[in-house]
Amino acid sequence: MAPNYPRIRIQGTLRSESYGFERVGGELVKKVREHVDERVLARDVVRIIFFLPHDHHHLTAGVTHALDTYLRAIDGRPGALSKYTHCWWEPFALTETGWAHIRETLEPKEPRFFEDYEPDDARFAHKDGADPYFTLFGEQGNGYSFSYHARLPWREPPPSSVSVLSATLPTEYLEEHGAHHVRELAMAMASRLPFATGHAGLALYLWHPIYEQLDRLRTEIFRHPGFDVRRATHFDGMGTRVDGIHWLNFLGPPVLSQLGGAAGLRAHLHSPITTVQELEGERAVVTLGEAPEAGDLEQGQTLPAYHELARVLEPDMEPFPWGFLARKSPSVEEELRRWWRRFLD
Repeated sequence: MAPNYPRIRIQGTLRSESYGFERVGGELVKKVREHVDERVLARDVVRIIFFLPHDHHHLTAGVTHALDTYLRAIDGRPGALSKYTHCWWEPFALTETGWAHIRETLEPKEPRFFEDYEPDDARFAHKDGADPYFTLFGEQGNGYSFSYHARLPWREPPPSSVSVLSATLPTEYLEEHGAHHVRELAMAMASRLPFATGHAGLALYLWHPIYEQLDRLRTEIFRHPGFDVRRATHFDGMGTRVDGIHWLNFLGPPVLSQLGGAAGLRAHLHSPITTVQELEGERAVVTLGEAPEAGDLEQGQTLPAYHELARVLEPDMEPFPWGFLARKSPSVEEELRRWWRRFLD
């Protein structure tokens, strides 16, 4: 069984907007709806995420397999997933109709390239499935979620453009089922996904960006370096770069190729708790220990295996993602830079 992990839960007010369209006098009129909810704004979870440099029509089978694998893993937990968003829709109850929308999204379709849309139609491209996306989640930040967002299908996609699939589990799930079970789940989800990179490990699920909650989370994230707070998404343009260091680190081309494949990467890593497992398709997964670790700098738990892998992968790391804070809040930017390099300095 996995050890007990730090509990990080912050309750607060969430204000959000959703967009929809209503027909008024024969014309579609955009409507903005504001939502105010009391909910958990920050929560400890296990996050599994993959960055996929492919269009939706190449990914439907793999995403369907990953979703079905995740659903089997959480079977028997009523209410784990109870709501969903789909494209631009506001959240709805996850009924049979909702599942039908999700399954329809994952049906193979011939792509319509974004550059073929007329200018007036391009803003509605998602209606034709040009960039399908959906998120499934539960009540009051219970720690369960599954999200998929495909990139727009350009004939020559920007090199930084990727589709993103992610899922979360509460840390209680990890403690109940053990790290081996969670690792097998992540491996099964990855098995049919043509990922460039990906990872699984401890994270904070944040409803507001970390720089807006730093005052409330500063003590925890600087004490426990094993918790990730970077929630990279479809909009971040990850490309083939590495999104930090985690318990499980999935690597594919070109990063793994540049390191000499699984064997070349293994030769650079000497920590006794680190393993490198070769996967099909010139991919590999680097595992840092039998279970994810939060670390605790007050107890001298500095996670040396994480530092070692960070040094090896540093040339392929994603650049600091919050550079815009330099003008907006220099002190916050400085702190987050220090957190960002916690395994390198």
